[in-house]
Formats: sequence, C-alpha cells, structure tokens
Amino acid sequence: MEEIYAKFVSQKISKTRWRPVPSGSLQTAETFATGSWDNEENYVSLWSIGDLGNLDSDGGFEGDHQLLCGSRHYGDVMDLQFFDQERIVAASSTGCVTVFLHHPNNQTLTACQQWATAHYHTGPGSPSWSCAPCTGVVCNNPEIVTVGEDGRINLFRVDHKEAVRTIDNADSSTLHAVTFLRTPEILTVNSIGQLKIWDFRQQGNEPSQILSLTGDRVPLHCVDRHPNQQHVVATGGQDGMLSIWDVRQGTMPVSLLKAHEAEMWEVHFHPSNPDHLFTCSEDGSLWHWDASTDVPEKSSLFHQGGRNSTFLSHSISNQASVHQSLISSWLSTDPAKDRIEITSLLPNRTLSVNSLDVLGPCLVCGTDAEAIYVTRQLFS
Repeated sequence: MEEIYAKFVSQKISKTRWRPVPSGSLQTAETFATGSWDNEENYVSLWSIGDLGNLDSDGGFEGDHQLLCGSRHYGDVMDLQFFDQERIVAASSTGCVTVFLHHPNNQTLTACQQWATAHYHTGPGSPSWSCAPCTGVVCNNPEIVTVGEDGRINLFRVDHKEAVRTIDNADSSTLHAVTFLRTPEILTVNSIGQLKIWDFRQQGNEPSQILSLTGDRVPLHCVDRHPNQQHVVATGGQDGMLSIWDVRQGTMPVSLLKAHEAEMWEVHFHPSNPDHLFTCSEDGSLWHWDASTDVPEKSSLFHQGGRNSTFLSHSISNQASVHQSLISSWLSTDPAKDRIEITSLLPNRTLSVNSLDVLGPCLVCGTDAEAIYVTRQLFS
C-alpha cells in the first residue's frame, strides 16, 4: 500500500488540483490548490506538499502540507482548474466564475478577473433573475468553458469581459461536468445520463452527437478524456458505476464496471500513464484502477488491506474488429477476461471523498471529513 498522508484543515474540501508542471520539466508536483464548500466562509487555497512522513499519535502518517496562501470565495467552490502556472479558475454555487492570480513573491492569491453572472435561471417560477450554480469548468489557454445547473454553456477568453460564445439552452437538465475532446469540441454530461458533444465551429445550439445508456436516466456527475486517445472517455454517476465510452462507435458505453456503493464524484485518467485511472465517491472510498497489460495473469480482485473481494463487471460491445495494437487498454479489456486490478488507497472509509487529482507519482484528494490526503508514491 502506498503511504498516504492526511492533514486536517477545518474545512470541507470540495476540489483538489495539482499545479501543472512546466512541459519538458523534470520537476515533480509540489503545489496544489483546494476549494472548500458548505463552510461559513469558503476559500480557494494553495498548498505546498512539504516534507511528508511524520507519525501522528494514532500511528498514521501526518502530512506536512503547508498553506501558502488563500483567498475568500463567495459560495461553494463547485469546480477548480488551473489555467496556467499562476492562474486558477473557480466555479461558484452563486453562478460566478473567478480567475485567481498567484503572486509567488509575497505568497498572495487575488481575484484578477470575474464573470459574475455566468450562470443564472430565468423564466417561469423564478424571480426575473436568480443565480444558478456553475457546476463545471475546463481550461485550454486562452479559452475557458463553463457549464451550469441552468443548462447553459459559456465560452470565455481570458482578458475578455464578455463571453465569446454562449449556448443558452444547451440542455433542459443540469449540466454536471465538461471536458475538451479536441480544441473546438467539448463533451458535457448531464443529470439524465447523457453525454453530448458540442462543436464550437458550428453556429447552432444543437449538439453534434448524443450518447447515453439506454433506458437508464442515472445522473452523470463526472467525465474525463483519455490523454492520448481523444475518442476514449470515462464517466461516473449517481449509481457509482464506471462507464468507458468510445465516442466514434455507437451511442452506448463500451464497458460498464461495477464500482462504488454511492455517487462517483470524480474520475481521472493518469495524464502520463493512462492505463491507470482513479475514482472517488460519496461512499468515502478512493480507488486506483490498473488496466495495464504488463502484469501477467492479473486476477480481477479488489485489494484492501490484504482482503480481496470479487469485482463484477460486464463488457457491452465486442471490440474484436478494431486493430488491437491501436486500442486503448480500456477498450480492449473485456473485464471478465483481461482483469482490472483495483486498489483502495485510503486506509479506512471516511466521509465523502469529493475530489482527486493525479500528476506523475503524486495524488491529492479532499474530503467532507475536512482532510486532505497526499501520496508521492503512486506506483511504488
């Protein structure tokens, strides 16, 4: 089991994100950002992982994450993404989107740009105007895309006061998360179990493609795109299932994997080692999924402190027609045959694990138990 270090921070953590390492650099991740929710005052904060390894009074490892700086945030932090090395974009339950700038010289974090009414409800049953939570944000310099409970999609550019493009009634249900597929294309997931692909080159307000799990309208909460194969997407939702999709083929997921016992809040492919995937859940668990093919005769077992429990799954479509060497291990894996290894990363179940992020050998996650967990040894 990887050593994982906890630090209790007296606020419920809704989001955790590593600061990106400059491309081509050999540095490992050292700084991460957090956002809080459901506190009297919420904050966006920057931390340094410091020296890990002090034993606490319970015999666990106590993290020495150092708070570098923080800034008050109005409303719950619903999503958090680094725009570049210095700037962080925060999505608020008030519908506001804020860009924070880190000043390393005096360790301060200040709001440098804001779109105060990015998301709002209008129409019957509401006052003439009321705010709607901004639920998701994704950045691809110079662009920022936001989605919200109002079913609206905004395309912003840093240093522009107004949205460059808004799709007003993109969805009649809540949009929960968004990711870029390719530069002009984004993919959203919603509260009735649909994935929708949008192409900003097209002028209309209609998605270019809709995928969903037939018959089920289980809300989807999270999505991540495979870093090397842009047609491969993972989603998680209210039923805790992990779904793997190939957006080139059909409208159904390729694999449905039985996972958590409650809502899956986030799913992330490892950015440089995408045969590894990480999920976290309302049920208090944080899982590492290993679909790499270099482990001989892997058994489909769930590891937790030496105990194993079997892992149920089924593969929906047969991928035999696609040239095997070009396929992501997530598409070629028939989980019943090829086996995926799952490891539980937290020593014991806690309150909801709301967010996680991975970069190189490092993982960070945040929980409703007011703890931040960090490991530097994911693959040791």
